[in-house]
Amino acid sequence: MTDAPSRTEIYVDADACPVRDETLRVAARHKVRVHLVSDGGIRPSQDPMVNVVFVTGGADAADDWIAEHIGPRDVCVTNDIPLASRCLEAGAQAIRPNGRPFDAASIGMALAQRELMSTLRETGAITGGPRPFSKADRSAFLNQLETSVRAALRR
Repeated sequence: MTDAPSRTEIYVDADACPVRDETLRVAARHKVRVHLVSDGGIRPSQDPMVNVVFVTGGADAADDWIAEHIGPRDVCVTNDIPLASRCLEAGAQAIRPNGRPFDAASIGMALAQRELMSTLRETGAITGGPRPFSKADRSAFLNQLETSVRAALRR
């Protein structure tokens, strides 16, 4: 591998992302540029390979920015299922902070399940949230991000 940055980039839906530091470590190891996209609340980085993007304009502004910039050699880190779908449509990879990848075979079911759960929450049938983020989730994320970045670099 050369010291020049690759054309692969990582896009992070950074608001409330529990694995920003892990993402930056993997990106630094592979000399991959990272875009931390947020509507505020994260600190700028001194690292020239880290681009902190602050968006305004509503709940989906960060998602829109990522979807407009991501490409087939890129990786997106997000819990947002509609954003993951848009990234997959662009030919990119998308993974959740718990390490579970989104893929073409499962994204339709994930979107349908998201809609069902939203309806159940609105009616009060479900009142709880997701389980707490664990060390095992963090470890699974690191493994999957490493795998995803290596696959993207081979493209």
